[in-house]
Amino acid sequence: MDSRVSELFGGCCRPGGGPAVGGTLKARGAGSSSSCGGPKGKKKNGRNRGGKANNPPYLPPEAEDGNIEYKLKLVNPSQYRFEHLVTQMKWRLQEGRGEAVYQIGVEDNGLLVGLAEEEMRASLKTLHRMAEKVGADITVLREREVDYDSDMPRKITEVLVRKVPDNQQFLDLRVAVLGNVDSGKSTLLGVLTQGELDNGRGRARLNLFRHLHEIQSGRTSSISFEILGFNSKGEVVNYSDSRTAEEICESSSKMITFIDLAGHHKYLHTTIFGLTSYCPDCALLLVSANTGIAGTTREHLGLALALKVPFFIVVSKVDLCAKTTVERTVRQLERVLKQPGCHKVPMLVTSEDDAVTAAQQFAQSPNVTPIFTLSSVSGESLDLLKVFLNILPPLTNSKEQEELMQQLTEFQVDEIYTVPEVGTVVGGTLSSGICREGDQLVVGPTDDGCFLELRVCSIQRNRSACRVLRAGQAATLALGDFDRALLRKGMVMVSPEMNPTICSVFEAEIVLLFHATTFRRGFQVTVHVGNVRQTAVVEKIHAKDKLRTGEKAVVRFRFLKHPEYLKVGAKLLFREGVTKGIGHVTDVQAIAAGEAQANMGF
Repeated sequence: MDSRVSELFGGCCRPGGGPAVGGTLKARGAGSSSSCGGPKGKKKNGRNRGGKANNPPYLPPEAEDGNIEYKLKLVNPSQYRFEHLVTQMKWRLQEGRGEAVYQIGVEDNGLLVGLAEEEMRASLKTLHRMAEKVGADITVLREREVDYDSDMPRKITEVLVRKVPDNQQFLDLRVAVLGNVDSGKSTLLGVLTQGELDNGRGRARLNLFRHLHEIQSGRTSSISFEILGFNSKGEVVNYSDSRTAEEICESSSKMITFIDLAGHHKYLHTTIFGLTSYCPDCALLLVSANTGIAGTTREHLGLALALKVPFFIVVSKVDLCAKTTVERTVRQLERVLKQPGCHKVPMLVTSEDDAVTAAQQFAQSPNVTPIFTLSSVSGESLDLLKVFLNILPPLTNSKEQEELMQQLTEFQVDEIYTVPEVGTVVGGTLSSGICREGDQLVVGPTDDGCFLELRVCSIQRNRSACRVLRAGQAATLALGDFDRALLRKGMVMVSPEMNPTICSVFEAEIVLLFHATTFRRGFQVTVHVGNVRQTAVVEKIHAKDKLRTGEKAVVRFRFLKHPEYLKVGAKLLFREGVTKGIGHVTDVQAIAAGEAQANMGF
């Protein structure tokens, strides 16, 4: 991680910014997928005044891996060829974990040839037959004319193929929602999930609040989860036409789970916990158009960069501002994104075609950052965000998930509840392996370093019953009459065969992002490692006596309260007041059960 990320934590935002680094990525001319869009000045015959082709002649060559497939044409294939094409579609769907994109009219080397209207109609008919064969649905994303050695109009068509995998109920994508207080995070989620626009006074957000003081103050202080569904045809499924979350899950083939985090600096520890423990696939950073980058916006941006969470930006409340104010806010964001600590390429989304391109670019390149400008009151450009979320593919490939599923079961405990007639319930994310109803697991570590046996009675995902949980999925597990007092956030539930190790002392290679003076031995910080959140003291700084902002070192920490389950290589973030740092665990001093009290210094 570049130590210049510290600039996002230590300094205030200067609207004047600095000199721009690089340039803004225009969605219509950006990268591989943008080839479908042409520049302005296009005539009806598809050629511009110079007689040159409007569109870039090539896409990147087709990759063997991934979920994107190029096809020149699919006209009347033989039975043998058809079966081969179906097998190929199954492979692309598996690579995309249920989603694939077909570019029709494109050769394997990426040359944009295009098809005449009759050939394109026949190719789409064949593609529809292939999708029916595998139980999938197709949706035409966009069509564009291309010029390739022909005076006849020729088109390429981009098609989304979606099929829920046989071993899943729906495709799942987790999006953490970040942004300064009063930027409209909960309001935007309320509009997306409830299907009704806000009245300008926060009516849309009322259903999202969990506590009375949140309703009274209008500020989120806890972590809440909201769901937005898309069916196989790409249509929105939310509470406007479904009464319960279970109905939304049943009607959806793709689910977006929004993790609504707190914006006020007072609740920063809650926001960090949400980012580290709930493993979001990406983050939505909300910026108010009338205030720009203010308050915790820059800090939340730094957290996403430090934890390497891909993010896109939504500029809200455009209905309250003049067009020049919105443009000024966008320029301010572009300057910050281009700074050395970020090295991002902004992509302003202004049309549906841009939204399709942005979704594909965002998945392919970690440096591309789409920017949307919208209003939760007037609904302006809200549909562009929905198109983006619908097309956004899973950001982890099937091979990574398969490797995780082959490992032993490990479930992070993030939330603990007591439900009448059900008993103790824990919520969290399955880090590895597979968890089924009736599985016998062990949970810990307790204060004395022990792991206790328990049984998984039932499983729910997005409030719907689920029999099998797979690596990377979030869920709640019912534990029956297991004593809730023995559980705490930060514990793990693992297979008994894992023989888990615990530690009270560990070492980490860190970068000090910001500290007012010097970072020394004996300094106490709050450490975040996954779902673990506990105060630790600095015991030793290797090869140095002290650290200053931007410096790196290997540091030994000791937990002050109880031992924790840590793994070498896990990302680490620590904070104390304005002090912040990031790094990864390099070594853990494992202790046996029963030795914890002595090692904690009790």
